[in-house]
Amino acid sequence: MKQSIRMRANAVLLLTAIIWGVAFVAQSVGMDYVGPFTFSSVRNLIGGVVLLPCIALLDRLDNRSQTKESAPKNKAWPILGGVCCGVSLAVSEVLQQFGIARTSVGKAGFLTAMYILIVPLLGLLVGKRVSAKVWGAVALALCGMYLLCMTESSGIALGDLLVLAAAVGFSTHILIIDYFSPGVDCVRMSCIQFFTAGALCLIPMLFIEQPTFDALLGAWAPILYAGVLSSAVAYTLQVIGQKYTEPTVASLILSLESVVAALAGWVLLGERLSVRELTGCVLAFAAIILAQLPDRRVFASRAKD
Repeated sequence: MKQSIRMRANAVLLLTAIIWGVAFVAQSVGMDYVGPFTFSSVRNLIGGVVLLPCIALLDRLDNRSQTKESAPKNKAWPILGGVCCGVSLAVSEVLQQFGIARTSVGKAGFLTAMYILIVPLLGLLVGKRVSAKVWGAVALALCGMYLLCMTESSGIALGDLLVLAAAVGFSTHILIIDYFSPGVDCVRMSCIQFFTAGALCLIPMLFIEQPTFDALLGAWAPILYAGVLSSAVAYTLQVIGQKYTEPTVASLILSLESVVAALAGWVLLGERLSVRELTGCVLAFAAIILAQLPDRRVFASRAKD
């Protein structure tokens, strides 16, 4: 794979992390008006609706050429991938929403970012090898996330366990995308996953939470941000970016959402970052840079050329 293509894909994933980081503010504010199932259902349904005209436009322009390598394995392949991603996404988002309501934002950010360690561990189960350089980046990133987010002295609570379970779900989501994305239309699969996730959350929303119109109206801004940008735009960019990079590296870049969340709180809400938290940001960014450095064999091949 060409280095330039991989770097562009990583830039796409970085943009995804930035959007998700700001979404932490939207998720927290939205929970003041609606429940976890309502927030997750509406945001995903909005994401699916937003992508429908995009799919129609792309089909009309016919700019996506089909080759033997890029064509789906069969017509059901994008649907299967979208449904699998949607189920994983629904479970992960709901667990995260319940967890955020029961723990601090700092702990939620760190525990969610644990997928940077869970992804390579799960990848080992399916035969994916991880280089020592990437493992070093994972360790460095975990140190950075700890300094940045684990500022409270309290222990593990129920909310912490829920967010940790969500991190496992997001790790599975990353690996599912890694499996399906090379052989599917990314926008279509992303659209299917949103409608799947939205439909799964819709049933408990109607029977358990029963939100009122006033509640939805009060949460329109955070839900709209989460639906259009965090879901429709960011998750689609994730699927596209993961087509051209390794899942472990992708998880490292996406974990920067925690760093961005802290910075967003600083800029948007006036929250100040301590020296400890700033050090965590520096370590997290250093981990991303380390993960992107070419291996020695790449330098050796270039020298021979």
